[in-house]
Amino acid sequence: MAPESVKRDWSINDFEVGRPLGKGKFGRVYVARETKTKYIVALKVIFKEQIEKYKLLHQLKREMTIQTSLHHPHVLRLYGWFHDAERIFLILEYAHGGELYGELQRSGHFSEQKAATYIASLTHALAYCHEKHVIHRDIKPENLLLDHEGRLKIADFGWSVQSTNKRRTMCGTLDYLAPEMVENRPHDYAVDNWTLGVLCYEFLYGSPPFEADGQADTFRRIMKVDLAFPSTPQVSAEAKDLITLLLVKDSAKRLSLEKILEHPWIVLNADPNLICPK
Repeated sequence: MAPESVKRDWSINDFEVGRPLGKGKFGRVYVARETKTKYIVALKVIFKEQIEKYKLLHQLKREMTIQTSLHHPHVLRLYGWFHDAERIFLILEYAHGGELYGELQRSGHFSEQKAATYIASLTHALAYCHEKHVIHRDIKPENLLLDHEGRLKIADFGWSVQSTNKRRTMCGTLDYLAPEMVENRPHDYAVDNWTLGVLCYEFLYGSPPFEADGQADTFRRIMKVDLAFPSTPQVSAEAKDLITLLLVKDSAKRLSLEKILEHPWIVLNADPNLICPK
Protein backbone atom coordinates (compact mmCIF):
# COMPACT_ATOMS: atom_id res chain seq x y z
CA MET A 1 0.00 0.00 0.00
CA ALA A 2 1.48 3.35 -1.04
CA PRO A 3 2.10 5.83 1.78
CA GLU A 4 -0.25 8.42 0.25
CA SER A 5 -3.22 6.16 0.98
CA VAL A 6 -2.28 5.84 4.66
CA LYS A 7 -1.25 9.23 5.99
CA ARG A 8 -0.65 12.82 4.95
CA ASP A 9 1.05 14.44 7.96
CA TRP A 10 4.54 12.94 7.92
CA SER A 11 7.71 13.28 9.99
CA ILE A 12 11.09 11.55 9.94
CA ASN A 13 9.89 9.39 12.87
CA ASP A 14 7.53 7.60 10.46
CA PHE A 15 10.46 6.07 8.56
CA GLU A 16 13.32 3.67 9.12
CA VAL A 17 16.07 5.19 6.97
CA GLY A 18 18.45 2.78 5.25
CA ARG A 19 21.40 2.99 2.90
CA PRO A 20 22.11 6.01 0.67
CA LEU A 21 21.01 5.63 -2.96
CA GLY A 22 22.66 8.74 -4.34
CA LYS A 23 24.05 12.18 -3.65
CA GLY A 24 23.19 15.42 -5.42
CA LYS A 25 24.32 19.03 -5.16
CA PHE A 26 21.63 19.92 -2.63
CA GLY A 27 21.09 16.73 -0.66
CA ARG A 28 20.96 12.94 -0.61
CA VAL A 29 18.54 10.11 -1.40
CA TYR A 30 18.06 7.14 0.92
CA VAL A 31 16.04 3.95 0.79
CA ALA A 32 13.52 4.05 3.63
CA ARG A 33 10.66 2.01 5.04
CA GLU A 34 7.44 3.45 6.41
CA THR A 35 7.25 1.95 9.89
CA LYS A 36 3.54 1.05 10.01
CA THR A 37 2.95 -0.39 6.54
CA LYS A 38 6.56 -1.51 5.85
CA TYR A 39 6.20 0.16 2.43
CA ILE A 40 9.60 0.83 0.81
CA VAL A 41 10.20 4.34 -0.55
CA ALA A 42 13.09 6.59 -1.56
CA LEU A 43 13.55 9.55 0.76
CA LYS A 44 15.14 12.59 -0.83
CA VAL A 45 16.66 14.90 1.77
CA ILE A 46 17.27 18.50 0.69
CA PHE A 47 19.00 21.05 2.92
CA LYS A 48 17.13 24.33 3.34
CA GLU A 49 20.42 26.23 3.62
CA GLN A 50 21.35 25.11 0.08
CA ILE A 51 17.89 25.98 -1.28
CA GLU A 52 18.16 29.49 0.17
CA LYS A 53 21.78 29.94 -0.94
CA TYR A 54 20.96 29.13 -4.58
CA LYS A 55 17.47 30.72 -4.49
CA LEU A 56 15.79 27.48 -5.57
CA LEU A 57 12.64 27.54 -3.44
CA HIS A 58 10.36 28.57 -6.32
CA GLN A 59 11.84 25.88 -8.57
CA LEU A 60 11.52 23.20 -5.86
CA LYS A 61 7.88 24.11 -5.16
CA ARG A 62 7.13 23.91 -8.87
CA GLU A 63 8.87 20.52 -9.14
CA MET A 64 6.89 19.16 -6.18
CA THR A 65 3.56 20.45 -7.47
CA ILE A 66 4.11 19.03 -10.95
CA GLN A 67 5.44 15.62 -9.92
CA THR A 68 2.68 15.08 -7.33
CA SER A 69 0.05 15.68 -10.02
CA LEU A 70 1.47 13.08 -12.45
CA HIS A 71 0.18 9.49 -12.24
CA HIS A 72 1.67 7.38 -15.02
CA PRO A 73 3.43 3.98 -14.89
CA HIS A 74 6.58 5.45 -16.48
CA VAL A 75 6.73 8.55 -14.24
CA LEU A 76 8.27 8.22 -10.77
CA ARG A 77 5.64 9.01 -8.14
CA LEU A 78 6.09 11.72 -5.54
CA TYR A 79 3.84 10.59 -2.68
CA GLY A 80 4.30 13.58 -0.39
CA TRP A 81 6.75 15.70 1.56
CA PHE A 82 7.49 17.13 4.99
CA HIS A 83 10.19 19.29 6.58
CA ASP A 84 11.97 20.08 9.83
CA ALA A 85 14.10 23.05 10.86
CA GLU A 86 16.97 22.23 8.49
CA ARG A 87 15.72 19.83 5.82
CA ILE A 88 12.96 19.15 3.30
CA PHE A 89 12.06 15.49 2.72
CA LEU A 90 10.44 14.19 -0.47
CA ILE A 91 8.76 10.77 -0.26
CA LEU A 92 9.37 9.15 -3.65
CA GLU A 93 8.59 5.84 -5.31
CA TYR A 94 11.54 3.47 -4.88
CA ALA A 95 13.08 2.34 -8.19
CA HIS A 96 14.94 -0.85 -7.34
CA GLY A 97 17.02 -0.89 -10.57
CA GLY A 98 18.60 2.53 -10.00
CA GLU A 99 19.68 4.99 -12.70
CA LEU A 100 19.60 4.03 -16.35
CA TYR A 101 22.92 5.90 -16.58
CA GLY A 102 24.61 3.16 -14.55
CA GLU A 103 23.28 0.43 -16.82
CA LEU A 104 24.43 2.32 -19.92
CA GLN A 105 27.90 2.84 -18.42
CA ARG A 106 28.21 -0.86 -17.62
CA SER A 107 26.93 -1.99 -21.05
CA GLY A 108 28.66 0.62 -23.20
CA HIS A 109 25.57 0.72 -25.40
CA PHE A 110 22.19 -1.03 -25.59
CA SER A 111 20.77 -3.55 -28.04
CA GLU A 112 18.20 -2.18 -30.48
CA GLN A 113 15.47 -4.08 -28.60
CA LYS A 114 16.39 -2.53 -25.25
CA ALA A 115 16.87 0.96 -26.74
CA ALA A 116 13.51 0.80 -28.55
CA THR A 117 11.75 -0.39 -25.38
CA TYR A 118 13.16 2.54 -23.40
CA ILE A 119 12.33 5.08 -26.13
CA ALA A 120 8.76 3.75 -26.44
CA SER A 121 8.32 3.88 -22.64
CA LEU A 122 9.64 7.44 -22.56
CA THR A 123 7.41 8.46 -25.46
CA HIS A 124 4.29 7.21 -23.67
CA ALA A 125 5.33 9.05 -20.49
CA LEU A 126 6.07 12.30 -22.35
CA ALA A 127 2.79 12.09 -24.27
CA TYR A 128 1.02 11.92 -20.90
CA CYS A 129 3.09 14.84 -19.53
CA HIS A 130 2.45 16.96 -22.62
CA GLU A 131 -1.31 16.29 -22.34
CA LYS A 132 -1.02 17.79 -18.84
CA HIS A 133 0.91 20.77 -20.36
CA VAL A 134 4.14 19.64 -18.64
CA ILE A 135 7.46 19.98 -20.53
CA HIS A 136 10.20 18.02 -18.76
CA ARG A 137 13.22 19.84 -20.33
CA ASP A 138 15.90 17.65 -18.75
CA ILE A 139 15.49 14.08 -19.98
CA LYS A 140 18.86 12.31 -19.69
CA PRO A 141 20.09 8.88 -18.49
CA GLU A 142 20.77 10.19 -14.96
CA ASN A 143 17.10 11.24 -14.65
CA LEU A 144 15.71 7.90 -15.80
CA LEU A 145 15.28 5.10 -13.27
CA LEU A 146 14.41 1.40 -13.54
CA ASP A 147 12.01 -0.53 -11.32
CA HIS A 148 12.47 -4.13 -10.13
CA GLU A 149 11.11 -5.47 -13.45
CA GLY A 150 13.33 -3.23 -15.59
CA ARG A 151 10.58 -0.76 -16.49
CA LEU A 152 11.69 2.80 -17.09
CA LYS A 153 10.57 5.72 -14.87
CA ILE A 154 11.13 9.44 -15.52
CA ALA A 155 12.42 11.15 -12.38
CA ASP A 156 13.67 14.61 -11.40
CA PHE A 157 11.25 17.27 -12.58
CA GLY A 158 13.55 20.09 -11.38
CA TRP A 159 13.60 21.85 -14.78
CA SER A 160 10.05 20.97 -15.78
CA VAL A 161 7.39 23.59 -16.36
CA GLN A 162 3.60 23.47 -16.70
CA SER A 163 2.52 25.96 -19.35
CA THR A 164 0.64 26.29 -22.62
CA ASN A 165 2.87 29.21 -23.68
CA LYS A 166 6.31 29.11 -25.27
CA ARG A 167 9.16 29.48 -22.79
CA ARG A 168 12.51 31.28 -22.92
CA THR A 169 14.51 29.91 -19.98
CA MET A 170 17.62 28.06 -21.10
CA CYS A 171 17.77 25.00 -18.91
CA GLY A 172 18.66 21.33 -18.94
CA THR A 173 21.96 19.59 -19.62
CA LEU A 174 24.45 20.65 -22.31
CA ASP A 175 24.52 17.56 -24.60
CA TYR A 176 20.71 17.28 -24.64
CA LEU A 177 19.77 20.91 -25.37
CA ALA A 178 17.63 21.56 -28.45
CA PRO A 179 18.83 24.16 -31.01
CA GLU A 180 16.08 26.63 -30.04
CA MET A 181 17.37 26.61 -26.45
CA VAL A 182 21.00 27.03 -27.53
CA GLU A 183 19.97 29.97 -29.73
CA ASN A 184 17.85 31.44 -26.91
CA ARG A 185 14.66 31.27 -28.98
CA PRO A 186 11.24 30.51 -27.47
CA HIS A 187 10.64 26.77 -27.02
CA ASP A 188 7.76 24.39 -26.40
CA TYR A 189 7.08 20.65 -25.97
CA ALA A 190 9.21 19.82 -29.01
CA VAL A 191 12.39 20.20 -26.91
CA ASP A 192 11.46 16.86 -25.30
CA ASN A 193 11.06 15.26 -28.77
CA TRP A 194 14.57 16.46 -29.67
CA THR A 195 15.93 14.88 -26.50
CA LEU A 196 14.35 11.55 -27.46
CA GLY A 197 16.48 11.67 -30.62
CA VAL A 198 19.62 12.43 -28.60
CA LEU A 199 18.85 9.60 -26.17
CA CYS A 200 18.07 7.11 -28.93
CA TYR A 201 21.50 7.84 -30.43
CA GLU A 202 23.21 7.61 -27.04
CA PHE A 203 21.49 4.31 -26.19
CA LEU A 204 22.69 2.76 -29.45
CA TYR A 205 26.19 4.29 -29.73
CA GLY A 206 27.13 4.89 -26.08
CA SER A 207 27.62 8.67 -26.23
CA PRO A 208 25.45 11.69 -27.20
CA PRO A 209 25.54 12.72 -30.89
CA PHE A 210 26.87 16.29 -30.49
CA GLU A 211 29.52 15.65 -27.83
CA ALA A 212 32.60 17.85 -28.29
CA ASP A 213 35.65 19.00 -26.30
CA GLY A 214 34.13 22.29 -25.14
CA GLN A 215 30.75 23.94 -24.63
CA ALA A 216 31.14 26.26 -27.63
CA ASP A 217 31.90 23.31 -29.96
CA THR A 218 28.94 21.33 -28.60
CA PHE A 219 26.65 24.34 -29.15
CA ARG A 220 27.98 24.76 -32.70
CA ARG A 221 27.34 21.09 -33.50
CA ILE A 222 23.81 21.27 -32.07
CA MET A 223 22.95 24.42 -34.04
CA LYS A 224 24.28 22.88 -37.27
CA VAL A 225 22.67 19.50 -36.41
CA ASP A 226 26.12 18.07 -37.15
CA LEU A 227 24.95 14.46 -37.03
CA ALA A 228 27.21 11.53 -37.97
CA PHE A 229 26.68 7.80 -37.46
CA PRO A 230 29.81 5.80 -36.54
CA SER A 231 30.43 2.48 -38.29
CA THR A 232 30.62 0.67 -34.94
CA PRO A 233 28.53 -0.53 -33.30
CA GLN A 234 26.40 -1.56 -36.27
CA VAL A 235 22.97 0.06 -36.09
CA SER A 236 19.99 -0.61 -38.37
CA ALA A 237 18.83 1.84 -41.03
CA GLU A 238 15.42 2.04 -39.27
CA ALA A 239 17.03 3.24 -36.04
CA LYS A 240 19.07 5.87 -37.89
CA ASP A 241 15.90 6.98 -39.68
CA LEU A 242 14.06 7.58 -36.39
CA ILE A 243 17.01 9.53 -34.97
CA THR A 244 17.20 11.66 -38.14
CA LEU A 245 13.45 12.41 -37.97
CA LEU A 246 13.78 13.63 -34.37
CA LEU A 247 17.02 15.62 -34.65
CA VAL A 248 15.52 18.28 -36.90
CA LYS A 249 16.40 21.93 -36.33
CA ASP A 250 12.89 23.22 -37.13
CA SER A 251 10.98 22.13 -34.02
CA ALA A 252 7.67 22.08 -35.90
CA LYS A 253 9.04 19.40 -38.26
CA ARG A 254 10.29 16.97 -35.60
CA LEU A 255 8.53 13.64 -35.52
CA SER A 256 5.51 13.74 -33.18
CA LEU A 257 5.27 11.43 -30.18
CA GLU A 258 2.36 9.63 -31.81
CA LYS A 259 4.43 9.00 -34.96
CA ILE A 260 7.40 7.75 -32.90
CA LEU A 261 5.22 4.94 -31.55
CA GLU A 262 4.14 4.05 -35.11
CA HIS A 263 7.71 4.08 -36.47
CA PRO A 264 8.80 0.67 -37.88
CA TRP A 265 11.88 0.53 -35.64
CA ILE A 266 9.75 0.89 -32.48
CA VAL A 267 7.07 -1.50 -33.75
CA LEU A 268 9.67 -4.17 -34.63
CA ASN A 269 11.92 -3.88 -31.56
CA ALA A 270 10.13 -2.56 -28.46
CA ASP A 271 9.15 -5.16 -25.85
CA PRO A 272 5.41 -4.67 -25.08
CA ASN A 273 5.81 -6.50 -21.75
CA LEU A 274 7.93 -3.65 -20.39
CA ILE A 275 5.80 -0.81 -21.75
CA CYS A 276 2.75 0.61 -19.94
CA PRO A 277 0.94 3.10 -22.20
CA LYS A 278 -1.30 4.39 -19.36
